[in-house]
Amino acid sequence: MAETYVKQREKVGRKDVSRPANPEPLTVPVFDNHCHLEIADGDDALTLAEQLDRAAAVGVAGVVQASGDIASSQWAAEAAESDSRVLAAVAIHPNDAPIYAAEGRLDEAIRIIDELAGRPRVRAIGETGLDYFRTDEEGRPAQMASFEAHIALAKKHGIAMQIHDREAHRDVLDTLIRVGAPERTVFHCFSGDEDMAREAAEHGYWLSFAGNVTFKNAQNLRDALAVTPRERILVETDAPFLTPAPFRGRPNAPYLVPITMRFMAAELGADVDELCAQVRQNTIDVYGEFA
Repeated sequence: MAETYVKQREKVGRKDVSRPANPEPLTVPVFDNHCHLEIADGDDALTLAEQLDRAAAVGVAGVVQASGDIASSQWAAEAAESDSRVLAAVAIHPNDAPIYAAEGRLDEAIRIIDELAGRPRVRAIGETGLDYFRTDEEGRPAQMASFEAHIALAKKHGIAMQIHDREAHRDVLDTLIRVGAPERTVFHCFSGDEDMAREAAEHGYWLSFAGNVTFKNAQNLRDALAVTPRERILVETDAPFLTPAPFRGRPNAPYLVPITMRFMAAELGADVDELCAQVRQNTIDVYGEFA
């Protein structure tokens, strides 16, 4: 069994790995458009239903469960079929693509993702893209081949695509322009600056902001948020990672979305309810209705 998020945090010296208390509920419910609820957040990990119930209690009406390999993609598809508050995104993560390729299994993995993408509650291909932080030059051709194959799947099935982009901004944008992006393309956990945000918005992409927009060292994300058209903003947790301040380092979960939403509203000088209503509609525009 994979090591829990809490044990990983303990190894790097995080002293407080408890779950934060529930934030004040949002008046207008929103959706967490990218999370990984299959990753346990501790030895007393909550069930899927418990996670969703806790989120619903604070105004987070549903989640898009993202994936990174065959097992998590299958889990996401099954979770979406078991609970109307979940939609699924399926994919081979860019950092996993070179591993599958080295084992001679990438084509078969893409075939399985293709099959899963045909299920009615699978509404996105994701997360896919390029990652130059964890993958070296040798693995990048496999990443690119996988990325292009995933783009084709999103277009084939007429569903959205969630992009993972880490230290590969220009190549990701150029690839989307070269091969043609799916109609609904989302930069999950947007990590660029205001210039990239403007360019992405000009192409009609959505930018999804996670808890790291609240970090002190993330002024680039706040600058990007400021220039992103309201109709292109999404919110996510990337749970159990990227817990918003002041709880950075502790386990993240969809119920903490209100912290990020209120922070973004304050940064934009926007009414919280109005921004929530816009982000909620944006999510539905990208993925369709949940129930």
